[in-house]
Amino acid sequence: MDKELQGKVAIVTGAGSGIGQAVALLYAAHGAKVIVSDISEQRGNETLQMLQNKDAETIFVQADVSKHGDCAALVRKTVAEYGRLDIACNNAGIGGEINNIADTSIEEWHKVMNVNLSSVFYCMKYQLAVMEQQGSGAIVNMASILGAVGFAGSAAYVASKHGMLGLTKNAALEYSAKGIRINAVGPGFIDTPLLRNMDEATKKVIAAMHASGRLGTPQEVAELVLWLSSDKASFATGAYYPVDGGYLAR
Repeated sequence: MDKELQGKVAIVTGAGSGIGQAVALLYAAHGAKVIVSDISEQRGNETLQMLQNKDAETIFVQADVSKHGDCAALVRKTVAEYGRLDIACNNAGIGGEINNIADTSIEEWHKVMNVNLSSVFYCMKYQLAVMEQQGSGAIVNMASILGAVGFAGSAAYVASKHGMLGLTKNAALEYSAKGIRINAVGPGFIDTPLLRNMDEATKKVIAAMHASGRLGTPQEVAELVLWLSSDKASFATGAYYPVDGGYLAR
């Protein structure tokens, strides 16, 4: 296997399950030292154990990314342990309740925006400070197809992912000339724990919305994240890359 991330230090938030876990495993398989971060200590340690079983160099840092202090501490602990930060995949996020706007609670709006959007600002604020000193780095923000289109009943989620794309573009304008690339990935509906509460009939309807006729897998998203995190994507910055089975082609 091509160890294209050999010696690189990478943070993955929301790494306790789903896409984040797949990214952490793939980063490690390609030689990166991986900082596993998740709000759940149990899930985070499960991913940590999976990495350790593959002889990866890794640590777990519990963090609630909706709190800027936790994001600062995550980066601080990374640098204290490994002396640098080369890659960050800001993946942590939640789906939120399904409701029309008039029926969405103020509390739910703030919760989704804090976890999905403010967290990316917090994480990048501290990640970019380190990367700017180094003069190098790559950041991949985990958006969604719903960063490009609407989806009835998910106003907060849609708004947070649209906002993330704007934040990604702005970061790229500010830091790309300093050797730091920042991009966003837009998964379609992926078969992860986020869809755990969806019944099979609904899953079939959602799958049919994709030209491929199926849900994606975390591994398929992770492969795109790996490329964007590597030097192979040296001219890719400030962009949004869907991996959606043709959802947005309709």
